[in-house]
Amino acid sequence: MKRGFGSDNHSGISPEVLKAIAAANIDHAVAYGDDEYCQRTEELFRQTFGDQAKVYFVFNGTGANVLNIDAMCRSHHAVVCSDTAHIHVDECGAPQRIVGCKLLTVPTPDGKLTPELVKTQLHGFGFEHHSQPRAISIAQATELGTLYTLDEIKALADLAHSYGMYLHVDGARLANAAVALGCTFKEMTTDCGVDCLSFGGTKNGMLMGESCVVLNPVLDVDMKYRRKQMSQLCSKMRFIAAQFEAYLSADLWRRNAEHSNRMAQLLYQSVKELSGVRVMYPVQVNSVFVQLPHEVWTGLLDDYFFYDWDEANNVVRWMCSFDTTEEDISNFVAALKKRL
Repeated sequence: MKRGFGSDNHSGISPEVLKAIAAANIDHAVAYGDDEYCQRTEELFRQTFGDQAKVYFVFNGTGANVLNIDAMCRSHHAVVCSDTAHIHVDECGAPQRIVGCKLLTVPTPDGKLTPELVKTQLHGFGFEHHSQPRAISIAQATELGTLYTLDEIKALADLAHSYGMYLHVDGARLANAAVALGCTFKEMTTDCGVDCLSFGGTKNGMLMGESCVVLNPVLDVDMKYRRKQMSQLCSKMRFIAAQFEAYLSADLWRRNAEHSNRMAQLLYQSVKELSGVRVMYPVQVNSVFVQLPHEVWTGLLDDYFFYDWDEANNVVRWMCSFDTTEEDISNFVAALKKRL
């Protein structure tokens, strides 16, 4: 497959992560998380997110999101989320099927919820005919590449808690958000009142494996059993833990995210003034959304793979990765210019 801008999932693996996997591939280790790699990495998560943080490694981001929702909700509950949220658009109804709860989606202009928008769904409490709002779920960064400020996250957490609800963060690209905001993971989650977090590294240089991070101890009830029931318990878990250990050590996550964000800025600067190109959202992390003439973007697909985001309105998404190069950007922009 030609190097392109389809997804940061299309990139390879950081050499440091591959090295960590190889280093863990010696002798035997107790299965299902009772090994030294998991113990070290669990301590690293506590150092990163706070002493109360409890991490549960899972296979993928959907698994992390659903396990977190299952910790917060029962089948008669509801989760408020943006209408572009990954849990609504890209998880094939997994939260509804596995947890049984309802998703209350809110249209947003930029992928971001606000307290005012969330309040439109906060009604029917105590009414047995109405799914009970129990959680708010946001993505940081959002599916549109936009960012919540720390104050905006805290405001949503405060709102949730005032209604006896919880705040969940889908952090598949949390590293890109932290770099863009110049803050730590803890400052963006624990310190803002986030109750649970889906924390991933696959889009930023890891091979596979994500994590469910419980920040509110109230939610840490029978999680190991719930993870097992969801088929998210990895037997050779040391290989997930070893990746996260490399990822969180020596600022690998930061270096990779800084690079992919920088490449997205370079791409943005290279196309923003081109006639026929309209940038749709602020470029804050490693994604660029643009509107192009239909014949331009469909023709460009002959040269590079990327996803149409809103085909009806000719909006496409270009993603940069930790291994995107300036040459990749230059060649892509040249191909675009030929089509314009």
